[in-house]
Amino acid sequence: MDGTGTEDGTEDRSRSAPPRESWWRRQLPPSPLARSLSVQSILFAVGEGTFITGSAVFFTQIVGLSPAQVGIGLTVAGITSFFFAVPSGKLADRVGTRRTWAVSAFLTSALYLVWPFIHGFTAYLLMMVVLEVVSQAGWSGRGAYTLDIFTREERVESQAFMRAALNIGFTLGALIGGLALATDSDAVVRAVPILTGAILLANAWWITRLPDPPARAVTTHADDATIKPAALKNRAFLALMTGDGVLGTNQVLLNIVIPLWLVEETDAPRVLLAWLFGTNTVMAVLLQVAAARGVDSVARSLRASYISAGFFVLSCAIVLVTHDTLGWLTIFLVWLGHVTVTGAELFQSAGSWGFQSELTDPDQRAEYQGAAHIGHTAGSVWAPALFTWLALEQGSLGWVVIAAIVVVSTLTMAPSARAAERYLARHGSAA
Repeated sequence: MDGTGTEDGTEDRSRSAPPRESWWRRQLPPSPLARSLSVQSILFAVGEGTFITGSAVFFTQIVGLSPAQVGIGLTVAGITSFFFAVPSGKLADRVGTRRTWAVSAFLTSALYLVWPFIHGFTAYLLMMVVLEVVSQAGWSGRGAYTLDIFTREERVESQAFMRAALNIGFTLGALIGGLALATDSDAVVRAVPILTGAILLANAWWITRLPDPPARAVTTHADDATIKPAALKNRAFLALMTGDGVLGTNQVLLNIVIPLWLVEETDAPRVLLAWLFGTNTVMAVLLQVAAARGVDSVARSLRASYISAGFFVLSCAIVLVTHDTLGWLTIFLVWLGHVTVTGAELFQSAGSWGFQSELTDPDQRAEYQGAAHIGHTAGSVWAPALFTWLALEQGSLGWVVIAAIVVVSTLTMAPSARAAERYLARHGSAA
């Protein structure tokens, strides 16, 4: 006997089969680094979520703004982020992705500590622009860092764990912010950004404890000379990210269109909104990793995008019929429409991470993060106004048009992805 069988010659399966992981174990990040980054995600999201929950009250009652002024500030900050996305990425590539991320995190925490002293529209607008520029640099550095630090096989799954951790953190932050609002005290509301700043300071410290990513190889193709083409010259990648941005408008359905449709066009009780967002949070925490598992190539990223589009279209089809249903049937169908659009969110995220893992130049990853941001913005910035008008003003036809926009855009992603692959083969660095 060779020690691998039993006395009757049969295989000893108890010895040869690896132990099965428990369900709970599979919900935890697979490596110490992924666990550390998930903790960081929770810290960040708790801080941001605490402030965001009460931000409308803070801006109107403490800073002294009108709702229109709050909206203008958010729009101007978003436009500023659009123009600074690629320059901030180039900066992160030059000085180091983790260093840029950490500096941005420290500056962000300091800026939140200044919020209680801000009053009036001009100071608010300046603060929002500075905060957005600093945050954009941090997001570019963070995105490139996660691509650099993980192996190709680990990237998408690890980012899925980090996204699940973000959802946990934002939920905890919302609870803290909600408790602050429940006190109905201006002094407590004024203290919220100070608490946020303190939590984000801990987040910044945690980032400094993360390991440095591997040094990037300084290799280029012979026809590249010494200067690489800017990420924005990779038009195929921009087109792909724009298509992915259109697919990402599932968030517009999730957070704006379906809630407004429920209130304006159905007989469902408004309390159902709490159940909808609760369902979304639970699904995002428990199912994001499963949706992302195995997305480790361009082909599988495209497959995830197609699945996302299928869920998106199914959600449109389900929700549009609730205009004519009644009672519990309406409640069930609106809830099911929210479930399916959450499915669109989970698979779109997985596909997007896969594309950015496979189709960005290893020497320009932060710059490509900025280019991805520009593409996503171009693909989604128009959606809140258009989708709301289509659904609430055009009814069933509007929902069909929304679905058609998503289908047509998704069909452009495969040729864009293949063209981006060819571009990197000509101009990209060796991985």
